[in-house]
Amino acid sequence: MERLDLVISGGEVWTPGALVLADLGIIGGKIAALGAPKTLPDAARIIDASGKVVIPGLVDTHTHHREPGFTHKEDLTTATQAAAAGGVTLSIGMPNVDPPTTTVERYRNVIELGRKKALVDFNHNPSGTVPEQIPGLAEAGCLAFKIFMVRDTGRDYPHMPGIGLHNHGELFRCFETVAKTGLPLMVHPHDQDLMDVLEQRYWQKNDRSPQAYAKAYRDFDGIIWDTAIATLMRFQKATGGKLHILHMSTPGGLEMVRRAKEEGRPVSCEVNPWALFLGSWENVQKLGPYCLGFWVPEAHVEALWNGIEDGTVDLVGTDHAPHTKEEKDIGWKDMWQSPGGEPQIQDYLRLFLTEVNRGKLSLDKVVRITSYNPARIFGVYPRKGTIQVGSDADLVIVDMKKEETISNETTLTRVGWTPYHGRKVKGVPVYTLVRGKIVYENGKVVGSPGYGECVPPLKG
Repeated sequence: MERLDLVISGGEVWTPGALVLADLGIIGGKIAALGAPKTLPDAARIIDASGKVVIPGLVDTHTHHREPGFTHKEDLTTATQAAAAGGVTLSIGMPNVDPPTTTVERYRNVIELGRKKALVDFNHNPSGTVPEQIPGLAEAGCLAFKIFMVRDTGRDYPHMPGIGLHNHGELFRCFETVAKTGLPLMVHPHDQDLMDVLEQRYWQKNDRSPQAYAKAYRDFDGIIWDTAIATLMRFQKATGGKLHILHMSTPGGLEMVRRAKEEGRPVSCEVNPWALFLGSWENVQKLGPYCLGFWVPEAHVEALWNGIEDGTVDLVGTDHAPHTKEEKDIGWKDMWQSPGGEPQIQDYLRLFLTEVNRGKLSLDKVVRITSYNPARIFGVYPRKGTIQVGSDADLVIVDMKKEETISNETTLTRVGWTPYHGRKVKGVPVYTLVRGKIVYENGKVVGSPGYGECVPPLKG
């Protein structure tokens, strides 16, 4: 074997079969060898991972990079700096930028921005709302399409015109067209007509508080989610396409996904970190707009954890959604005028590793929902999402014993705040490598803008 560029020595290495004590050898950005400790040839550099765990880099299929158009919140450099610090090695953007990515030209422009500015590997999921553009977008190299099943109420952002479809006929046309590409269709489920009725009951009482907003989205046990998911399921069955449902948060929605999987249909779904770690009523009261998002009652949170454990929930998408404090503060008086969402990408691995240390779930399950499963569903496995010879050397070295306190002062997102400020975690990424290059090392981002590559779906 030729001289190795890098050896990661002495760590416990995650593989799809088990954790193994092994050394990893890297050449040219690829994993070249996996061997017993101290058996690999010499290398230009050795990282001692003794006492630590080596996992595949995280694949976040749901990141709001905010560029172009909203770079006062975030851009492709700041977002991917935060990604590197959070162990994310492939970050995939969303189409609610300005101009929204509804055409091939706009998609290519975003990819060019990424090539200049991203520290980690990337792609972008364009909007699937214009049937005539869908074949060209698939050819251009996107991994999936995204549709917001939303007609937003009083805001141009984040669901601006052009990326949302609530008319069922138009939505069905897009389902049919995306199905022909073989790519997944990601849908933000939402029953707008029902929401119009529910939210106006609060408005008539002149209650536009964060608490009213939280209740409106959860009224009747989450009826606006479940009716939307039922429609999406029927469309999927009719068209046969790959459906990926976003923002899972209700027991009813989980049950529909479970049934579809039992029937062997290509349906997948994701949960967002805020649904598990942030959406409690206590946080709605305390953090208001800084945790909304949505309220997720305790029983629904437990259903989500059960869905992760039994495989109903396929993956975690961060829904990393930075907004400025000024934009969020409007929500204390009128949450309907404040954009939903919050930064997540830097913190979520730490939160899940803390739950591993508490015995809530296994490390293997964390790897599967954050890396292995998203890579498979979005067509980049085995290049990404695993540790095996020939795969990209996208790796995270984790210290499961290390403790930290998440802080606004150390957050790398441009808005400079995290909803998890002050939260203690145990289990921390200490190195992040993208294609064999260290981009994060012992608390510092060391990668350079422009290193990230656009990752298209693998053929075949």
